[in-house]
Amino acid sequence: MAAKTKNAKFDPKQQLAKVEEQFQTFQILNEEGEVVNEAAMPDLSDDQLKELMRRMVYTRVLDQRSISLNRQGRLGFYAPTAGQEASQLASQFALESDDFILPGYRDVPQMIWHGLPLYQAFLFSRGHFHGNQMQENLNLLPPQIIIGAQIIQTAGVALGLKKKGKKSVAITYTGDGGASQGDFYEGLNFAGAYQAPAIFVVQNNRFAISTPVEKQSAAGTIAQKAVAAGIPGIQVDGMDALAVYAATRDARERAVNGEGPTLIETLTYRYGPHTMAGDDPTRYRTSDLDNEWEKKDPLVRFRKFLEKKGVWNEEEENKVIEEAKEDIKNAIKKADEQPKQKVTDLISFMYEELPYNLKEQNEIYKEKESK
Repeated sequence: MAAKTKNAKFDPKQQLAKVEEQFQTFQILNEEGEVVNEAAMPDLSDDQLKELMRRMVYTRVLDQRSISLNRQGRLGFYAPTAGQEASQLASQFALESDDFILPGYRDVPQMIWHGLPLYQAFLFSRGHFHGNQMQENLNLLPPQIIIGAQIIQTAGVALGLKKKGKKSVAITYTGDGGASQGDFYEGLNFAGAYQAPAIFVVQNNRFAISTPVEKQSAAGTIAQKAVAAGIPGIQVDGMDALAVYAATRDARERAVNGEGPTLIETLTYRYGPHTMAGDDPTRYRTSDLDNEWEKKDPLVRFRKFLEKKGVWNEEEENKVIEEAKEDIKNAIKKADEQPKQKVTDLISFMYEELPYNLKEQNEIYKEKESK
């Protein structure tokens, strides 16, 4: 008679350690702009590298100017983006025009570089309906304000693309706080079960609104949460534009080849407040931590890399800065010229056929607006 085999005693700490050790941070450029992972270098031409840098510089200027416009009362809701340019723009740079972006409220830069006119981005900030009216063939959904809700929407859009036989993906963005929402787990699970061509990007800037990521989850990484959904997950240095691009491009290629969704966690940092609506980051972040992450600035790192290659210089950067300033000036002027939003606009856009109670209200406001 064969001897009975005995299972080893269950060791929960070892089990978790084995999971977490598989999620080492993927990096290509170190903080000095030096290539530390030559094998992973993406196949980008010098012109493409310069274009990515141009977009990052332009977006940093846009962020600075948007904060100023907000303080002047010329913009409404605004979530600063400085520090997250590599995470946002390098991932969008890895997409194709027929891919769908389902953004969160901080992800307006990806929308702009995917084709949203800048003046409409300003109108979105002001709460004007035209800011959410996407032109035909522009594969964007309006920014989702509800934390994590776009995760489930992305799973649905991705499944629709698969059922239609499209060779494109749906990508969405949330923060580390969004990964604490129930919608996050439901969306990943649904997309994994149906092998939908989706990319879920969690931009881990460490504090959500003000809660440290360590207090949001007992998991060592957000990327490892992919394991429970049966999908690939990767943690990426979110201040490294090349690493973000390479991870996103790889996820896209696998998705369009029928290999299903991917969860990408980008380790990044927002240099400003959560939003301009009164958040004070000095109440929950230390100056030492701010200084530590400023040394990882994605623009500085990528600039050093490009300067060593001889494809970027101060003159190039100053041209982009002036171009951005001029574009912003023209876009805010165009936004100012748009017809003021009326209550009747909101009522009429809500339904194809108005219910009786809104018909009554519509008539009341029509009369008020005609005076």
